[in-house]
Amino acid sequence: MKDVRKILLPLPSISNGEAALIRGYNFARRFGAHLAVLHVRPDGRDIAPMAGEGLSGAMVEDLMRSAEHESARHAHEVHQLFEQFAATHPDIQVVPPRSPFPWDEPSMSFNILSGAESEIVPAHARLSDFTLVPHPDSGEEVSSSETLHAVLFDSGRPVVIAPRTPPQGLIKRVCIGWNGTAESSSALRGALAWALTADAVRVLHCEDYQRRGPKARDVLDYLSFHGIKADAVAFNPVDRDVGKGLLAACKDFDADMLAMGAYSHSRLRQLILGGVTRHVLEHADLTVLMSR
Repeated sequence: MKDVRKILLPLPSISNGEAALIRGYNFARRFGAHLAVLHVRPDGRDIAPMAGEGLSGAMVEDLMRSAEHESARHAHEVHQLFEQFAATHPDIQVVPPRSPFPWDEPSMSFNILSGAESEIVPAHARLSDFTLVPHPDSGEEVSSSETLHAVLFDSGRPVVIAPRTPPQGLIKRVCIGWNGTAESSSALRGALAWALTADAVRVLHCEDYQRRGPKARDVLDYLSFHGIKADAVAFNPVDRDVGKGLLAACKDFDADMLAMGAYSHSRLRQLILGGVTRHVLEHADLTVLMSR
């Protein structure tokens, strides 16, 4: 992926939303792309089937009213955040959703849809060059993590995870975590958009991380076909943790972005036993591109 024209930014709530908007704004300006900000409101009627699970009609109605009130609050907060951001960044044009977008000029739109987020967001992601998501902090905003995984598993497109804190400047130093898998190959392809204009690119590999497939030196050959000069550096696990070692190697390189494959092992296994993907999601403080 080298030519970025449309970036999807789903905002379930305002949690980590400002940092994601700033990163999306930087991307839109860098690529002359359109940033499509999307908020999905849950449909309170989805609660109705619970009436057959031991809840009375009155209890279900109360739950529906409560869900609707909470949904309206989130939608208002997210829309207000977008409006405030647009007002302080007048150099990027705001256009209505589904309208003709200015060609090769940065623009933004905001849209609210109702339904199941796990269905609507991946559907829109399939017709976006990549999806940018707020950092999926565990705790209050579990839905952010659900959005991330829905796009990872159901869109066929890369996901870029914004850092928790508002980033400064453009992405200039890119790390590519390589282990020879199809997932890391997909992430490599997605990272080309940034690697082509980066000041420095590094391929990170580790014996404990490598699977059957091409080696890091083969990645350097592939990048050279795209006119990208890079080096390859082996890293070691830290405290026997490959994910910790990978992030430490990114820090040593002063990287702005890490591109890596996601869930080479099953998600269930990683949730139970831990894994590189899980560690990076929980501890990364830089922009991360993941792909399956």
